[in-house]
Amino acid sequence: MKRIILTSPDKYSIVKIDKGELVSFLKNEEELIHQKGQPGWRNSDTEMFPVIGPTDENDYMVSTPKGNAIQDQHGLLRELTYSLMESGENCAVFQKVYTANTIIKNSKFPEKSSKEKLFWPYDFTFKKSYKLSDESLKITFEIEAEKGMPFMLGYHPAFKLSGDKTEICKSKTQEVGIQKIMDGGSTAYPVLNAQEIILLKNTGFNISIKTKGFNNFMLWTEVPNMLCIEPITAYPYTEGEPPLSEKLFSVSNEKDLFEVVILPYI
Repeated sequence: MKRIILTSPDKYSIVKIDKGELVSFLKNEEELIHQKGQPGWRNSDTEMFPVIGPTDENDYMVSTPKGNAIQDQHGLLRELTYSLMESGENCAVFQKVYTANTIIKNSKFPEKSSKEKLFWPYDFTFKKSYKLSDESLKITFEIEAEKGMPFMLGYHPAFKLSGDKTEICKSKTQEVGIQKIMDGGSTAYPVLNAQEIILLKNTGFNISIKTKGFNNFMLWTEVPNMLCIEPITAYPYTEGEPPLSEKLFSVSNEKDLFEVVILPYI
């Protein structure tokens, strides 16, 4: 699949997508997205589905109404390959399709996981749609699955930072700096009951991330040059809760829609 390039009607915004992954968002020639090869993370974005968070404490086992499934951290969706369904000058649609109980090879095995094979006991179709306007990039997720299927969903984009730790993440109820997020380690910093986060920067574009359907965020980085601002349906690291607690899961309505809008502004 060749790299897809989207251009806004006013030509001031350019988005590059590589096999469904958002690898560049240029606004007035300023790069907003963390670049592969830079310190921090090997990707620019990914999705977490049908679970969020670690599964090793539960021996990689997830209980469902159709029996136990084997999932590694953040789920098996990232092990599947997107197909390009359609594209235009400022829009593109990608899709992943999974058939229930299909065995998927775990790319983390054996270096980072003891489970070689993963599976999920439900069919699902996962669509990821991009639409670039003059003002923003809208990313829509559509999940088609059997009614009643349990799932968690997270979107995991990484944004480029200055490296001097001056940026601030702000919601309606709290503010947090980069150092505090770094201090949080692998569990990520929760921002709960929020539909919008603003990344405030000293120079260049600030970024608003508005969501529908997620209702929570978690923030993660181990380096000062990038930050993952992750819309999530549930925060999986709550103290006192057992791993993969039933209350963390949403339930499929057969078709569920989620939306993320990335809006740069001065």
